[in-house]
Amino acid sequence: MRNALYYGENLGILRKHIPDESVDLIYLDPPFSSQRSYNVLFKEQTGEPAEAQVKAFTDTWKWHEGTERTYVEFCEACPRPQLVDQVQGFVKTLGRNEVTAYLVMMAPRLVELHHKLRPTGSLYLHCDPAASHYLKIMLDLIFGPTCFQNEVIWKRTSAHSSAKRYGPVHDVLLFYTKSDAYVWNQQYTPHDRDYVEKFYRNVDAEGRRYTLSDLTAAGVRHGSSGKPWRGIDPAVRGNHWKFTIRGLEELDREGRIHWPAGSGMPRYVRYLDEVMGVALQDVFQDISPVGAHAKERLHYQTQKPLALLERIISASSKPGDTVLDPFCGCGTAIIAAQKLGRGWIGIDITCLATSLIKSRLADSFELKEDVDYTVVGEPTTTSEARELARKDRDEFQKWAISLVYRARPYQDRRGADTGIDGVLGFQDDATDPKKCVIQVKSGRPMLRDIRDFAHVVDREKATLGFFITLDRPTRPMTKEAGACGFYTTPLGNRNIPRLQIRTVEELLGGRPFDLPVTAPRAGIKRAEAIKEDPGQQELAV
Repeated sequence: MRNALYYGENLGILRKHIPDESVDLIYLDPPFSSQRSYNVLFKEQTGEPAEAQVKAFTDTWKWHEGTERTYVEFCEACPRPQLVDQVQGFVKTLGRNEVTAYLVMMAPRLVELHHKLRPTGSLYLHCDPAASHYLKIMLDLIFGPTCFQNEVIWKRTSAHSSAKRYGPVHDVLLFYTKSDAYVWNQQYTPHDRDYVEKFYRNVDAEGRRYTLSDLTAAGVRHGSSGKPWRGIDPAVRGNHWKFTIRGLEELDREGRIHWPAGSGMPRYVRYLDEVMGVALQDVFQDISPVGAHAKERLHYQTQKPLALLERIISASSKPGDTVLDPFCGCGTAIIAAQKLGRGWIGIDITCLATSLIKSRLADSFELKEDVDYTVVGEPTTTSEARELARKDRDEFQKWAISLVYRARPYQDRRGADTGIDGVLGFQDDATDPKKCVIQVKSGRPMLRDIRDFAHVVDREKATLGFFITLDRPTRPMTKEAGACGFYTTPLGNRNIPRLQIRTVEELLGGRPFDLPVTAPRAGIKRAEAIKEDPGQQELAV
């Protein structure tokens, strides 16, 4: 299966695009609680809300008419009567509220995800402790209680101040498998320093640390390991050798057996550098959250550390297996899968997320959309863009901004209409970074729109202004944009129009805005966009 990134609602995508028993590992971190903004992609370095706040899930989990409809449809269509009874029981006992809205949303998705797993596959559900117990009951009914393997605790921070309760410092990962024949690669963590100093305090002539351990184990055996060796009969003490007689001779020739002075029992020389470490336990305390100054930090509020996803993927999949993340957010699971040689499928309901993932894939691996992976669900033609604008103008606006490499939506923290829909920073010299402001029009643009936007560019002291429109601009509009003059970049002393206009068709067709710095082509849509009027000359600046 080819690597793919899907834009849209995950339940419909799972049913339409992902074949049953085609996925080896599923990791999901579904957002929980409308009191937490789970899709704020950008925050300031201080952690304060930035101008680019976009809260895609603010009201998603509140019980409303859509939730009621989903609830009724699930109860009528779900082929698992016990699960239906359980979900109805949650609603009856807990009421129609945020928690039950969340559970109603999750139930059909968990059923669908179970269908997508191969018999050797595994699922990790990353969840808030406030909901983990409800989710575990549903997973027991879907996967079967014997397929529950672990409740993994990830200590995500060292301390957290909380009034009148213990500080919440952990997340929960529920680990289930499709069957008892699942993929498992034991992971290890290094021994801590105190353990090494205490138990591996011996050092040989080459500087290798070692400890002395027993050569015998409890229980009498009648094969080679139960026979006397060098005058020592382990059966006298009710034991047997841990190795065959031939194995003991081999170890002795290699100097791996320590013979104490006198008549003591020989001991096995175990070197520290030959020990894998401590088998991974179900409490992860050695993976820190993404720090404020970490190189991998993306200012995505719920970003998980790459090391956490690498551990999960390494433990429960093989190179070449397919990893699915149906709530992929900023795409850490996708990045980890790509890094570890796994195939991947990512699904997210926001174009901001898919845009960010494409940027990460380009930056980290130089992967190109439509070459190294497929993107499904995003508009690829002007007609599809018009349809998105018709259905959801706000989402169209965010999508259009995503066509500009590294641009991000802008939202005034006071909620005022500033005439700015997106922003883009760039730097083409050693002085202060420069700013480009972006405006998107889904309706027919007019001359006064260009004039007003020119004032916005001046007011914001922006170096450049980018105007994106669905419809082609008129000649007076392009003339008005040209009257704004040029910015001369020190990179080659090029003159760049200060106010530029591009249609969605042009951006889809591979004609990006003119920037002083070169943007990777991964941020631009494929050039096979359908031309609605091939005979008309380009009018955009």
